[in-house]
Amino acid sequence: MAGKFYEAPIDEYLPQNGNRGYRVSRYELELSYRVAGNRLTGRATITAVTTATHPRFALDLAQALTVAKVFVNGTKAAKFTHQHGKLVITPQQRIPAGGALSVVVLYGGIPKPVRGPWGEVGWEELTEGALVASQPNGAASWFPCDDHPSSKASYRISITTDSPYYALANGTLLRKQTKASQTTWVYEQPEPMPSYLATIQIGHYRKHRIGSVHAPVPMQAILPARLRANFDHDFARQPKMLEVFTEKFGPYPFEGYTVVVTDDELEIPIEAQGISIFGANHCDGRRGAERLVAHELAHQWFGNSLTIRQWRDIWLHEGFACYAEWIWSEAAGGPTADQLARAARHNLSRQPQDIVVGDPGPRRMFDDRVYKRGALTLHALRLELGDSTFFNLLREWTIRYRHSSVTTEEFTDLAGHYSLVPLRPLWESWLLAEPLPQLPPHGGASIA
Repeated sequence: MAGKFYEAPIDEYLPQNGNRGYRVSRYELELSYRVAGNRLTGRATITAVTTATHPRFALDLAQALTVAKVFVNGTKAAKFTHQHGKLVITPQQRIPAGGALSVVVLYGGIPKPVRGPWGEVGWEELTEGALVASQPNGAASWFPCDDHPSSKASYRISITTDSPYYALANGTLLRKQTKASQTTWVYEQPEPMPSYLATIQIGHYRKHRIGSVHAPVPMQAILPARLRANFDHDFARQPKMLEVFTEKFGPYPFEGYTVVVTDDELEIPIEAQGISIFGANHCDGRRGAERLVAHELAHQWFGNSLTIRQWRDIWLHEGFACYAEWIWSEAAGGPTADQLARAARHNLSRQPQDIVVGDPGPRRMFDDRVYKRGALTLHALRLELGDSTFFNLLREWTIRYRHSSVTTEEFTDLAGHYSLVPLRPLWESWLLAEPLPQLPPHGGASIA
């Protein structure tokens, strides 16, 4: 729903994103991509239910893409306008609240990232191929959507591209078909997914299995052949990492896990549902990025299965993934979580103390202090509760809210049931105040 229809934004951090009046349950994307020329054409079928009766409704779609036609509920072409990143659609007949809404959008163009306070996000052309890195609002760079983390749906993504290239999307590969010089790859993602975690990865890649064929969670790698030896060394401990996280966080929430390594260098790894994307620079043959490997894997629980309802709660994603780095370090025989926490607190104490982790503001929501202080919040909670109780809490958190949208209040409420003393002072000092608190004395916290 375009902002001019409604007073209050869905999310104050991204006031132009997200739409009212309907709830999407499924996206079916039929895409065709020419690597030479970076040209994308698409047919998006969006299935939703209306939540109110409105004369028109909107989808997020970047202006770099041109809409040819829109159909609503199988009728003749609907009227639409496409301005300022909003595709506003007027059906021929009003749809009552609770009514079925099926929208087909035919579109195309040369996709490019969306510019914002966090740089460029969305569809990005590589030297040979393409990648998608949409957090927080780049999904509209390649398909029409309700681009907000609280809007989760199932997906079927079909991508047709030049045959020498490997094409990957979220979920399970249903089929692959080659005709002449084009190959079509069809993927199904049944678990609910927010639009920013949907992804396409295209490159001169080969697929390899990671770990045992009998592993409970299939793991695979998609990467250039030249990086295979480095990858086999750098990511060798990932099956053990998954084992540790499953023990500490509860069952892995998806059918499988895929790691992509691009032929290009990337500034930071990229998170997607069921997938993590690393640059060639993260595959150095020295395990120099293993901390990031742990971080991205942990996002499958914290960020992908459990997804925040509002961007102000971003610490529920990044603080948890950062803390998982420390858990892995300890499990792998490196510095303990307590040692890393105290070192992180020391480093933070030398930085400006002018950020509120529980509501950092849109320009600071990816500030490293949100990550580190979010992790410190969890360590302070662990010291308060003790190891057994703390990890019981994390497992209930991931199981109770599996594939759902979550808030800080839901986590703090649940944690309260695990504590003999009120936790409000802990939350107020770590999440709601600017001054950096002291960590409690080390009480023997260990994952051993």
